[in-house]
Amino acid sequence: MFNFQNCNVLILGLARQGLALCRYFVAEGANVTVSDAAPAEKLGAELAALNGLPVALALGGHPESLLDGCDLLCLSGGVPAQLPIVQEAIRRGIRLSNDSLLTLQLAPCPVIAITGSSGKTTTTTLVGEMLRRTFAGTDCTVHVGGNIGTPLLDRLAGVGEDDLIVLELSSFQLEIFDPAIAYGSLEGMGPDVAAVLNITPNHLDRHPSMRAYADAKLNLLRHLKPSSQVVVSGDDPVTQRLGGDKGAWEKLPAEWALGDLLADERIRLIAAPKPPIFFSHQQTSGRGAWMEGDSLVYAGQPFCRREDVRLRGEHNISNLLAAAAISGAAADSAAAGATLTAMGEVASTFKGVPHRLEEVSRAGGVTWINDSIATAPERAIAGLRVFAPGEQTLILLAGGKDKNLPWEAFADEALRRVNFLIGFGQAGPMIVQKVREWAAFRRVSAPESAIVTRLDEAVQLAGQIVRPGTVVLLSPGGTSYDAYRNFEERGEHFRRLVAQAQMEVMR
Repeated sequence: MFNFQNCNVLILGLARQGLALCRYFVAEGANVTVSDAAPAEKLGAELAALNGLPVALALGGHPESLLDGCDLLCLSGGVPAQLPIVQEAIRRGIRLSNDSLLTLQLAPCPVIAITGSSGKTTTTTLVGEMLRRTFAGTDCTVHVGGNIGTPLLDRLAGVGEDDLIVLELSSFQLEIFDPAIAYGSLEGMGPDVAAVLNITPNHLDRHPSMRAYADAKLNLLRHLKPSSQVVVSGDDPVTQRLGGDKGAWEKLPAEWALGDLLADERIRLIAAPKPPIFFSHQQTSGRGAWMEGDSLVYAGQPFCRREDVRLRGEHNISNLLAAAAISGAAADSAAAGATLTAMGEVASTFKGVPHRLEEVSRAGGVTWINDSIATAPERAIAGLRVFAPGEQTLILLAGGKDKNLPWEAFADEALRRVNFLIGFGQAGPMIVQKVREWAAFRRVSAPESAIVTRLDEAVQLAGQIVRPGTVVLLSPGGTSYDAYRNFEERGEHFRRLVAQAQMEVMR
């Protein structure tokens, strides 16, 4: 489709996706320059991962002179399109791309693409597992990637026409899926199944408004094939509106300014050859997945009892319903769908993805849970709701870096369920103050609280407070970027800190 031989490619960002882009374009014969804002001394692991690839390096900044002679500018996932060098490239008419856009354009097999404000990784993993169980022993290999795990771009050579790709897409990746700036034609290059799990406030430290954030997410629906199948939530006000629920307007804050944006997308979906498929806690129109009594149901057929689900929390019931609707919906597209048996086996055995309500220790009547993925207040709320008020003493570790998101709903949930709140990191003092202010507004008692600087101090303090019957929950509500490279690194550090604390108790 593309010939990159001797093409001058500039890649911004040496993270996981940037490295995949380097490998791909070098293999395609392009002249590659990679730039990272960090200096060389902070990029030891990334530079080692280049493994001697013949690329030019520009480290410690992104000078606009790098654009001279540039044919294509590619962004790693963490690099915002609002950077001056990116905006200058757009002004010069230099086209943009990233690993996920290229994967969609070049994929030799059907693609299932999943986006949303929360639940993306768990749902993507569940879809992959349901499809793998369905096609075990056949010539179909299921490849899972995108914003999760290893980028698929530099593995496309090993993907066959009979395979399936399950792709997680973030708003950061989707924001350049715009024909005005994207490299190559976008017409009809969309996935065979496109799923939007939910659209709620997130990443407003990077996107200038809720409208801009939603607009990036909706890029997934703008370039579909005639055969594409759309899957959306019937419980989320934004995606309800996409599916034609007029009453959903009343549930959307006016300041989000999504009215005309959603009206346009609704027209597209209703006019599509295939009506959208829903997943919901309530029964849908007969297609999709929903709860019926105590059973999870797909297309009217139960595939798992609620009591047999291993994942914690109602939000994970939504993720399982989404995965069933998505993996089953593949049968209505150019792909082949998952079976009820596979759905049920995964729902009743899957224990979760690391750093998502992951139990890291249970000893002496104390349970330590790692929910480092909770990088927004809404995600932390979902974690809190797993624990019924009064059934245990709940110590919450919250903090990290704020994304300019609203915290009132989080504070309300903390007042109901948290016995001791420990704020850490850049946002820690703000979170504790929000909870105290909300308690004063509600005229109720605030939980006991403390503010520390680092996560290790938070774990140490929690270890001094715990008694049998206590749950210590790391569900920060903020990103990890004030102290860690990503939420995974923060979660791994939490695991080590808990292990160290328990070793000291045993001595």
